[in-house]
Amino acid sequence: MTPRALSRLSRIWFPSGGIAASGIEDGYAKLIRAGFLRQSHAGIFHMLPLGRRVQDKIETLIAKHMEETLAASRVSMSTISTEALWEKSGRLQSVASELFRFSDRKNAAYLLSPTHEEEITSLVARTVKSYKELPLRLYQITRKYRDEFRPRHGLLRGREFTMKDLYTFDASRESALATYDSVRAAYSRIFAEMRLPVLVAKASSGDMGGDLSHEYHLPTPLGEDYVVSCNSCDHVINEELAESAVADEAPPCSHFTVWRGISNDKSTLVNVWYPRTRTQLASGESSEYTDSDVNIHAVKSVVPDLNAGVENVVSLWSAAVNGPERTATRLLNMIDGRLPRSIEDDLTCSTPSLPVWPDELNPPHPGLAVSVHFGDGKPLNLLRIRPGDQCPKCSTGSLQVQKAIELGHTFHLGTRYSEPLDARVSVPASVDPVPGTSSSQAHESGRLQIVPMQMGCHGIGISRIIGAVAEHLADKKGLNWPVVIAPYSCVIVPGRDASESDVVQVYQHIAASVGAEDERLDVAFDDRTVSLPWKLTDADLIGIPIIVVLGREWPSSRRVEVQCRRLGTKDLVGMDDLPGVLKNMLAAL
Repeated sequence: MTPRALSRLSRIWFPSGGIAASGIEDGYAKLIRAGFLRQSHAGIFHMLPLGRRVQDKIETLIAKHMEETLAASRVSMSTISTEALWEKSGRLQSVASELFRFSDRKNAAYLLSPTHEEEITSLVARTVKSYKELPLRLYQITRKYRDEFRPRHGLLRGREFTMKDLYTFDASRESALATYDSVRAAYSRIFAEMRLPVLVAKASSGDMGGDLSHEYHLPTPLGEDYVVSCNSCDHVINEELAESAVADEAPPCSHFTVWRGISNDKSTLVNVWYPRTRTQLASGESSEYTDSDVNIHAVKSVVPDLNAGVENVVSLWSAAVNGPERTATRLLNMIDGRLPRSIEDDLTCSTPSLPVWPDELNPPHPGLAVSVHFGDGKPLNLLRIRPGDQCPKCSTGSLQVQKAIELGHTFHLGTRYSEPLDARVSVPASVDPVPGTSSSQAHESGRLQIVPMQMGCHGIGISRIIGAVAEHLADKKGLNWPVVIAPYSCVIVPGRDASESDVVQVYQHIAASVGAEDERLDVAFDDRTVSLPWKLTDADLIGIPIIVVLGREWPSSRRVEVQCRRLGTKDLVGMDDLPGVLKNMLAAL
């Protein structure tokens, strides 16, 4: 292994600060002040040389696991896709509001791809025809585009971003699920190499499709997701899917209340019935539920077009019921699973004792349909999980809820895209066709049958990792990169009495031993014409993990000062001991 060459910081452009920040700044502000990036437009950024180095290292790490672990081949899909292809997959309208759309001079409709399921499926459908060509693993690292309504938090929620996509194609569901497990294992190794405390949570597949997915979250106060985990077992799940343990005894009717919502088109009034009192089953403590505890995700699973941001629900409903163009048609009662089943009878009778209708609307307008939703097969969980709730998967654990940012997502897609885009292969007739496949979709021809491919898609947000790590590990002094993705893992800073030849001597000494064994050793020489204190402050701001200073002890004793803010160490080290000290630090970082 050949050690990386010694880089000179004077030859690299990074408009960094070098002074303390004024006021409170988050990780994004530190990325700006340290010279990693600059904003060009709302939600769109220029990546400067230091930021590019971090991005390159993340991409290299991920590519290693894609190719060596999963035997995936790298492709580069076009940024431009056609609306016709997205119409064919049935996804255009559901994501239309987030698409950058345009027409060419012939008025053909195109879009900037936020993801590439349609394009990769169409490509493979035209090329692969036999099960003998499967399994197939194709990945890319490319820019994506999403017309975010409100870009925020720098790289965490942008309109242009860099992602790694892996698309997998298998001949059977069994093989596809084995592939899915292999990808999950590779993802765990990737984040482990970055030393990031990622939570792997079972998640909803959303617009992507499929029936199995997992998210990879990094806890951070700026996160937009809530991840629920148990302190006793391995239960980790996105709040959208989370369920809490249901009490054995339902509360009496006097101990529950109602939250009201309305659909976007004002045709449906939603009553969400839930208990007033919350019992923390894990601790025995009690508290009160409020309307803020209503799980909007759960309500939207039944009423997808719910307008959760409306405060004057009753007045909107009243106008819909009594206006000249009446739109109100339905009253839907949703009942939390903690409530007694008997509530259903009361809500559907002609003279309910419960306040089904708001006081302002009594008596109800005739002709409106009244329905009750108690859950299809299992009780509804209409309240958000609170810390301390009992785990539904084990008898001893309690749940904790953390804000987190999603760094990656794995999806088993099944035939969600291969069916509409006609991506099919011939397989031996003895192989069971995909469950639910009709004879017209999988027909026998001699000893072969034609079946849709089983697909998976697996993404990692490259630019989002940069923003999330900056936020997660930054402190008052600056950024604090994991060594494997730091712009430089080590910087040599000479004092007034050290020469350039001294720096080269130290570098060659550590490169010959440490660099020959650890490819993460990436050394920079700070030869800029600024003061030593300025250089040290700047190294902390940039977030270089290891700083080697040729200070006052260097001329007399040939000892250097080795600093590591992450580990909280600052030691004088002789040349003979320096390689061992650096090896131990790299192993710990």
